Amino acid sequence: QVQLVESGGGLVLAGGSLRLSCVASGRTFSNYAMGWFRQAPGKEREFVGAINWTGSTTYDADSVKGRFTISRDNPKNTVYLQMNSLKPEDTAVYYCAARMYGATSRPNDYIYWGQGTQVTVSS
Repeated sequence: QVQLVESGGGLVLAGGSLRLSCVASGRTFSNYAMGWFRQAPGKEREFVGAINWTGSTTYDADSVKGRFTISRDNPKNTVYLQMNSLKPEDTAVYYCAARMYGATSRPNDYIYWGQGTQVTVSS
């Protein structure tokens, strides 16, 4: 079992930045690929980015490419999502998720999920 806790969300003006953190506990963090997803009201959960277990490979959704960066610190059991140049359409609840083996963009591939953190971008 892996427990995930996100933090760092909040209200920010368009063009601003936030850094989300996700701390894992319960199992060996470095065994897991990690993903970030988001869900806006009335919409399906959407892939944002993912990172493999070593941190050597990352994947980004086209909608955030060049603005968001995913990274991880295995000794701290933490994965980060640095979000720059935020837009109102980035407003959503952001979730981190964990899975064994490789990183993917499919929510159903991930076994463990955090409770989410709200990000609101005002124009």
